[in-house]
Amino acid sequence: MFLHPKWFILAIVVGLYLPVAIDATVLHIAVPTLSQELKAGTSQLLWIIDIYPLLMAGLILVMGALGDKVGYRKLMLMGSIIFGITSVLAALSPTANFLIFSRAILALGASMIMPATLACLRHTFMDEKERNFALGMWVMAGGAGAAFGPLVGGLLLEYFYWGSVFLINVPIVLVVTVCILKYLPKQNFIHEKKLNILDALILITAILLVIYSLKAGLKEFDPQFILLGLIGIVLGFLFVKRQIKSDQPLFDLKLFTSKSVKYGFTISVVAMIALVGFELLISQKLQYVYQFSPLEAGLYILPFMIAVSVGGVISTPLLNKFGAKKVAVFSLILSSVSIYFLSVVNFETEYLFSAFCMILLGLSILCAFLAATSAILSGAPIEQASSAGAIEGMSYELGTGLGVTIFGLMASFFYTKNVDFYHFFSADQLKIAESSIGGTYQVLPNLSAESADLIIKSANSAFVMAHSSILIFSSLILLFLAIFIWIFWRETSTKSLSI
Repeated sequence: MFLHPKWFILAIVVGLYLPVAIDATVLHIAVPTLSQELKAGTSQLLWIIDIYPLLMAGLILVMGALGDKVGYRKLMLMGSIIFGITSVLAALSPTANFLIFSRAILALGASMIMPATLACLRHTFMDEKERNFALGMWVMAGGAGAAFGPLVGGLLLEYFYWGSVFLINVPIVLVVTVCILKYLPKQNFIHEKKLNILDALILITAILLVIYSLKAGLKEFDPQFILLGLIGIVLGFLFVKRQIKSDQPLFDLKLFTSKSVKYGFTISVVAMIALVGFELLISQKLQYVYQFSPLEAGLYILPFMIAVSVGGVISTPLLNKFGAKKVAVFSLILSSVSIYFLSVVNFETEYLFSAFCMILLGLSILCAFLAATSAILSGAPIEQASSAGAIEGMSYELGTGLGVTIFGLMASFFYTKNVDFYHFFSADQLKIAESSIGGTYQVLPNLSAESADLIIKSANSAFVMAHSSILIFSSLILLFLAIFIWIFWRETSTKSLSI
């Protein structure tokens, strides 16, 4: 069975998607390093991480439409070339702002790759059970890439300069690009499909304005930030209105009349928001509070990475047996429980228990994401496979971007509220020190050893409290999502939906 060419195509798809997924989290472990090496402020650090998923969320819809027009093969090629070239630019970034720009172009390439790979699987695997297996491998690659991102980053930061976290993409992309040219079949595509670039720009502008107003407005009240946020919301409504009226929208909103698509999208967005609460801050806690090196921090999270990597093996038979809704609900409940216990565990003295919780989280959250992915693709007709893949990809990236924004702001709020540095710094230094634990470490060289020790103890205590509060909030989000899905999602059958 596995000698059939379609399984080699699956390997190509997984190989191309892997660096895209790794890049979503590889910088999480590098936040302390970037703070020191590029002198990046709190806002710049959030944008370095956030610009990648946010732009992908806006671009991925137009790329799904482009895939329907030119075919997934050409879209995969364009995406891989852009991704490879921009990885080199990101690695050579001299400033934080240049890195933000490079990450934005990386998002362009990644936004082509994600819907193209899903469309490729949808066209290649017509049998539902085989498709669920292929999707399991795709989700596992994405989950494993995102999960192993911190370990990859920690390993490279231990022995090389920070830009190496991007250079590892280049050989992978080169090999996969050659394989695409040689082995992927050409396919029919819709020549008359139009690309509405204006709608894509409206969506991207709406997302960025809302996120910017949240980040800036919650730190410093200013009417202009409220105005920008309102403009973003209005543009969002305008985008939806234009999609409804358009003969050839970026994506067909009628797809959301399918309960499978609608609830699959909801699961992906909300679950990813909650998961970011765990992923974003744990590496900072391990490095700042417990003084782990980047590599040691990555190794500490290894149980979570392994669980995500093997989760696809167990999730596929569960999905085929029980259906998307039951798998999603049960998985979300387990994820909620595991994140709650991670909020109260002492990472330094209770490693075995924290490892168990991370394994449970990795297995359960991957099952939830696979259920969501299967629901979205199975609820869309095959001729709209790229559009369905774009919707699925947008749900992940939108959830990631919102999660980074929400929890980044929450972390800053709780941290600032629980530190008291007034007697140690000047006004300018105080603003930096109170913004984040990374900012605090930036200004420590200006203090005596005794004062620095007091500051570090206060900073660590405040950060632990902030991290615990965020994880509890994440746990509640997942629990409420599970209840919502159980009540409102009425499946037509107990099996995964097929076309």
